Amino acid sequence: MDTSRRSFMARTWPLLFGISLAPRTTWAGPASYPDRPVHFYVPYPPGAATDTIGRLAAEVCAKAFGQPFVVENRGGGGTIIGTRALATSSPDGYTIGMVDSTFTINPGLRGSQLPYDTLKDFAPISLIATAPFVLVVHPSVKAKDLESFIALAKAQPGKLTFGSAGIGSGPHLAGEQLRQEAGIDIQHIPYRGGGTVISDLLGGQVACAFATVPTLAPYIKAGRLRALAVTSAHRTRLLPNVPTFSELGLPGVDISPIFGLIAPAGVSADIIDKLSRTVGQSAHTGQLHEKLTGMGFDAVGSMPAEFSSRIRSEVAKWKRVIQRGGIKAE
Repeated sequence: MDTSRRSFMARTWPLLFGISLAPRTTWAGPASYPDRPVHFYVPYPPGAATDTIGRLAAEVCAKAFGQPFVVENRGGGGTIIGTRALATSSPDGYTIGMVDSTFTINPGLRGSQLPYDTLKDFAPISLIATAPFVLVVHPSVKAKDLESFIALAKAQPGKLTFGSAGIGSGPHLAGEQLRQEAGIDIQHIPYRGGGTVISDLLGGQVACAFATVPTLAPYIKAGRLRALAVTSAHRTRLLPNVPTFSELGLPGVDISPIFGLIAPAGVSADIIDKLSRTVGQSAHTGQLHEKLTGMGFDAVGSMPAEFSSRIRSEVAKWKRVIQRGGIKAE
């Protein structure tokens, strides 16, 4: 590489990721942060996708800052227990946490029952990744594509069943979007957790379900489930032959679960920025990007303002879907 090209890259590469060319101290926050371990809350038991991504992000931060980022699983209450613990923690940057789509669904589902304000009590740090859903059917279902599935559902109102991880879960609302957009009557079967749904789907106890592409891709490739459409704006790398709902004339079926990092409101902007840049850079080009894409997730690594905007738009969208469907929390 010649000298002029090296100079150009040195000037422009940081701008691709919004990195300031000013001295590091203008964005890095207090020079001593963090000078002790950081608590990293995950509102799920170990093993969930949110837990997996959270642990990857914690590993990146620990390596970058030279301090432990200690993952603490605080599951229960539909993520409310762990999220409330984060909201009420000290806003000093030493307690941060993971959220996913349930964070943006709960305001519409639970309303004033929530012990925190989703839009006011937290400081978004970075949207780390997304993962589109895919609609699958058991091979016994006589529908080879989305068009024939909708025709079958209209010919047999209420006969086709779809399973989900529970009332108000992302897979439930994906099914509700499909019901509303396609004008079909499919019977919702709520479970307590996604693992049982997949077991019953593989056994033919339910006709169809939504789940993330990384979760279902192995079963689709093995011929144990038939994929009809994905909810992303573009086809996914793991299932390149499966069309999107938008391609098939249903752009309103557009759920793509989010996985992001937040802090309690009041944490200094310098600390938020420091954490965001560290996670964001790794999600763009580093270790986090490689691991996320290897598992089938779409790595994002947004800045705080972008994540805040995404949270607000998701909250508004799910309120509309929930109200239109008359969905009530369990």
